[in-house]
Amino acid sequence: MLVKDYSSMESNLNSMERVKEYIDMPQELLSISSARPPAAWPTSGEIEVSNLTVNHTLKDEPILRNISFNVQDKEKIGIVGRAGAGKSTLANSFLRLVEATEGRIMIDGINIADISLEDLRSRFTIISQGTIRSNLDIRLEYDDHDLWESLRRARLVHVEIEENLPNRQSLIIGPITSLEDPVNEGGSNFSRGQRQLFCFARALLRQPKIIIMDEVTDNLDTETEKKVQEIINDEFQNSTVLNISHQFKNIIDSDRILVLDQGEIVEFDTPRNLLMDPKRLFRQLCEQDGELESLVKTLKLNYSEDEDEEGYSEEHYDDDDTDGMEMGIEIEEQDDEQTERQSGHEVDEEREENDQLEMFDDQHHGDDYEVQENSE
Repeated sequence: MLVKDYSSMESNLNSMERVKEYIDMPQELLSISSARPPAAWPTSGEIEVSNLTVNHTLKDEPILRNISFNVQDKEKIGIVGRAGAGKSTLANSFLRLVEATEGRIMIDGINIADISLEDLRSRFTIISQGTIRSNLDIRLEYDDHDLWESLRRARLVHVEIEENLPNRQSLIIGPITSLEDPVNEGGSNFSRGQRQLFCFARALLRQPKIIIMDEVTDNLDTETEKKVQEIINDEFQNSTVLNISHQFKNIIDSDRILVLDQGEIVEFDTPRNLLMDPKRLFRQLCEQDGELESLVKTLKLNYSEDEDEEGYSEEHYDDDDTDGMEMGIEIEEQDDEQTERQSGHEVDEEREENDQLEMFDDQHHGDDYEVQENSE
């Protein structure tokens, strides 16, 4: 009984300690300036990051070091890098979950540090407890048709028109049967993949100009991962997308790929240019993960389809380019084999030279011995 009371008291004291820690924690500044962005901001989705440096405390080493890059409207950017390179910190910087030590982030000509957190983060939402309707439309701004349409475009439901029903009523097929269906705390009554698709449905409902995705396909099943890629390629054509992923296959379709290493930008180029150059870090990372050949084939297939739909243009890859990438892989393998053969030949030649030297020494010592006997 005494041990039980002691354990209970220790647990309660730990809770009090945690509450005190939260009370003493510095609060976020809700508003730095009275300036308000336009109601439709952002309108185009252009991003300019200038000399961005971020660290958690002044005593710590910077996580991001002097980051600078520009993104045009509707451009799709993949962001990759080794663990600890600063990918998630970069995404958090756009939400000001971490404040910039130096530099700035401009979205459609407005510095995000000059507007309130409420105005900035009102463009981003989370899955919360409530109903389907309250999760998709927190401020009750959209009608039922818009909500069902966003769920359909997010691949959560399939809508069919039944000709046999009165007034050609629609038939909803999927895990959601009503907009008043409950959503438990944390979305526990839906799978991880369905919760992720909810985030996409909310984004599709609001039609944002800038979309930031941080490992959106992590730990998803193959079917849901395929749906996510379809949404990104088909539904976000009019939005600027920053897609952070450690799976290279999920960002190989991007217009450009930004490669981070130790908090710095080391490469920012098209997938083709990054894969074609053996000296590029992106290609080396692909080789380390064993995805290089499959990525080259995916790239070649994608641009073959583009040529069929739009015709040939200089921006597209031709067969010679992608064949060159495949040949580059084969040449490297042939070079390795040739190096091994050359190394083998060199070893054999060394052995022959050593044998000849030993024979020469034996003969030389033998001649000396004979000369000494004759002199005696």
